[in-house]
Amino acid sequence: MTTSSRFMHRTLRWLGMLALPYAAAHADGLTDLATFLRTTQQGQASFTQTVTAPQKDGAAAPRSKTSSGTFEFQRPSRFRFQYTQPFAQTIVADGQQLWLFDADLNQATVRRQQDVLGNTPAALIAAAPDLRGLHSVFTLSNAPDADGQQWVRATPKGKDGQLQSMQLGFKQGQLATLEMLDSFGQRSVLRFGPMNLQPGFGSGHFVFEPPPGADVVRQ
Repeated sequence: MTTSSRFMHRTLRWLGMLALPYAAAHADGLTDLATFLRTTQQGQASFTQTVTAPQKDGAAAPRSKTSSGTFEFQRPSRFRFQYTQPFAQTIVADGQQLWLFDADLNQATVRRQQDVLGNTPAALIAAAPDLRGLHSVFTLSNAPDADGQQWVRATPKGKDGQLQSMQLGFKQGQLATLEMLDSFGQRSVLRFGPMNLQPGFGSGHFVFEPPPGADVVRQ
């Protein structure tokens, strides 16, 4: 074997070794979800959310509303949704409490986090440590690939919540889309921009302090 042949042989072998983990890591949606939960400890991304009401009898088309903002999370169990359009709203989970602040009303509602996040999308993204933890709350399965994404379907095992089903789409291993269907037939789709996995959050980033004069409702 000539020197050039040996070099090519080694190069092909190295390329194969590099390619195999990528193929395995992105073989299907469940694999992508498992890798995401295992390796992603924090993240920050812009998002656009479209909420479509169920179609009523005789209606020409279902009504849709679109909003946008930023989503940030840090394991375990901390996240922030900052809606900027069309209205300013903030949802913050600090690990113990969940805050919802409506800027127009200057009103903050606070509840115990564990009472409201058992089988929600936020719990799936920000709180679940691995697939084993998710399997106790959701029935998980691969869904057909579509839109250049690999999909996972998650159905809550409990029947007492408002979430009927959920799908997560991954593109090149990163969370790109989250689709939710509630028990009233309303569909919500969040599309995420490129995710920054090293945002460098400060120690108090997920602590919410109501503005002076805000009406605080504790539930």
